[in-house]
Amino acid sequence: MTQYEKLVKLKSRIADLSGAASLLGWDQETYMPKKGGAFRARQLSTLEGLAHEYFTSNEMEQTLHTLSSDSDLSTKQKKNVEITKKDFDKLKKIPNEFVIKQRNQISVCFEKWIEAREKNDFAIYAVELKKLVAFKREEAALLDSSKHPYDTLLEQYEEENTIERLDILFAGVRTRLKPLLDKIKNAEKPNTDFLKVEYKKDAQWAFGIALLNKLGFDFNRGRQDIVVHPFCTSLSPDDTRITTHVNEHNMPSMVWSTIHECGHALYEQGLPSKEYGMPLGQAISLSVHESQSRLWENNICRSLGFWEANWPLVLAHFNDQLQTVKVTDFYKAINTVTPSLVRIEADELTYHFHIMIRYEIEKALIGGEIETEDIPALWNKKYKQYLDIDVPDDLKGCLQDVHWSHGLFGYFPTYSQGSFMAAQWLAFALKQVHSLKNDLEIGNAENLLLWLRENIHQHGKLYTSKQLCEKVTGEPLNFDYFMEYVEAKYSTIYNL
Repeated sequence: MTQYEKLVKLKSRIADLSGAASLLGWDQETYMPKKGGAFRARQLSTLEGLAHEYFTSNEMEQTLHTLSSDSDLSTKQKKNVEITKKDFDKLKKIPNEFVIKQRNQISVCFEKWIEAREKNDFAIYAVELKKLVAFKREEAALLDSSKHPYDTLLEQYEEENTIERLDILFAGVRTRLKPLLDKIKNAEKPNTDFLKVEYKKDAQWAFGIALLNKLGFDFNRGRQDIVVHPFCTSLSPDDTRITTHVNEHNMPSMVWSTIHECGHALYEQGLPSKEYGMPLGQAISLSVHESQSRLWENNICRSLGFWEANWPLVLAHFNDQLQTVKVTDFYKAINTVTPSLVRIEADELTYHFHIMIRYEIEKALIGGEIETEDIPALWNKKYKQYLDIDVPDDLKGCLQDVHWSHGLFGYFPTYSQGSFMAAQWLAFALKQVHSLKNDLEIGNAENLLLWLRENIHQHGKLYTSKQLCEKVTGEPLNFDYFMEYVEAKYSTIYNL
């Protein structure tokens, strides 16, 4: 066995443990009995502790040390070694005992989040969230005590992210996106009444499955289930789980949740299975991951062409509700821009103010400027400031997202970055695939998926997100593409 083969074996073992932990995490949010939380926390802690122990072992260190000076490795092998060594150096700073304790706190925190949502009371969740925030601050200090702790956490989801970079990005949201919203605010709003009538759960579920098939989700390598807060998780290259939720008086909520998670899953199903466990078999970053989900959710499936092509499918499931509705009116209704309380149900313009609010809160929280008990009041204040809406309760306010209960501080900004990146990807895909514009207008997304597989999915972590963006489009992330896309689209819808 060569040293590189040894590395593959070690990394595959870690991937096996991570896959098992992901399966237990998926079950925790889908089918686990209500009283199973305590032992599930222990099981997840054990698996994550073992994975961390294997990754930071002396055997791994020696193998990486030998491979770092091996000139016979291929370019891709060298990249796998380089990224693994970088990850090893970071994880080595974190004691195994800390990993186990933090994982246990995450499980406890998640259970309290569920209970707090059921009782619409943030206070039930606040104590355990406070403990988890302390863990995240400590983790940041262990990794790099010389930097702002939030900068360190941001890097875990997008390598080049910093507070400085994101402050500039969201300043652009305020100064460039807000004027478009102000114009739309004074325009005549589309009729959306037909979206708020009753849509039976079974019919919604069947329609969601039909959409997944239409977009290319491989049910031989994945499945969908129902949860409180939709998510996607990958257990292996051939087992990607997605979830959705159903509200019988808000059919679009199911549609966008299903399509969003499908975008994540298509990325996971497009990663090279021969690189299982290795960096080149993993997604580049959360920004790139979110670019895939937001591309399908917004740029493709909120387009007029998509619904014109699929209108017979819509009527096959919802004829009673939509038989007298024109597809053009449906298109305008699903693209209605109006401030709202719930992020995952927001339109693609106000959505970024939801993200900015979360970014500003968690930046202050991790930085120690506020504590968890301050979250509800600050949340409500910012929703009034940025979206001019009053938050009626915790459920529709600071309890709506699952991310903080999982310790995912630094994740939220990638949603906006992914949206902006999605517009850039599509602009260049349309230039490079001459039939693509016509394909999309007739509801055929196959060539787009092939383009994404070739240009993004197959590379794994061969490039950073910045490098990949420059490789594919010739420039780094550029907010202009998103603004050009939304200005053209919404100027037509609202006759601006």
